[in-house]
Amino acid sequence: MMQWPDALGKPHPAWSADQGELRLVSLVPSITELLWDLGLGPHLVGRTGFCVHPRQALQAVPKVGGTKGFSVEKIRALAPTHVIVNVDENRREEVAALEAFVPHIVVTHPLGPDDNPALFRLLGHLFGKEGEAERLCADYAAARAELAAAVADLPRETVLYLIWKKPWMSISRDTYISRMLAAAGWDSLPADAAERYPEVDLALARQAGRIMLPSEPYPFRDKDALELAADPAAGGTPVLAVDGEMISWYGSRAIAGLRYLAALRQSLA
Repeated sequence: MMQWPDALGKPHPAWSADQGELRLVSLVPSITELLWDLGLGPHLVGRTGFCVHPRQALQAVPKVGGTKGFSVEKIRALAPTHVIVNVDENRREEVAALEAFVPHIVVTHPLGPDDNPALFRLLGHLFGKEGEAERLCADYAAARAELAAAVADLPRETVLYLIWKKPWMSISRDTYISRMLAAAGWDSLPADAAERYPEVDLALARQAGRIMLPSEPYPFRDKDALELAADPAAGGTPVLAVDGEMISWYGSRAIAGLRYLAALRQSLA
């Protein structure tokens, strides 16, 4: 039987109908959406409370808690054949508690937008959705080319992308978000952070062409943008509200995300 390695290099066999019922639990919001777009929605038996797309369809899928602090007992009761997790979004020790009763824990860890086709193919091969995966790969390639064309003649710009408040936190360039922004010609600050999600001094904004306030993980609102625009520490750097899902979610959402960035960058040119 063909084996497919996950992000940790652990091989998993491709599922086939003679193995019984396929039962999937996703502990990653963007993966939940991807599973649905691969046609695997009928096999999804559990999700986190942050798994919200597609909204209407997911109402019937039981919640098991958050990406962190999920209920091991709720997952046990669902008897999954596979639980899909992510290196950044789930705690290793909590995932380890599932190993006693989950046959397959599939670990994902896309580090940039161009890791998405491999993610599509991994899940497509594991769950018999190769055709659907290839269609997503083709759509991704088209969106990637559209973004490259949209920014080809635009100058690169440095941005401070904030993900948290009290304390202010940003992203290092060794993150999916930063690489997504880089594809659109935006280079994130700080340029040399040792931590992937460092605390920052707001004065760093003075080195940026603009401050970006995403809708998640911290739910920045209009009042935050107004406060930042008036804060002397930021030095009057322009503030831009952005859709955090479009920039930070990998999986099928990344296809729409690339097109979102192309339109956004063009609108600001």
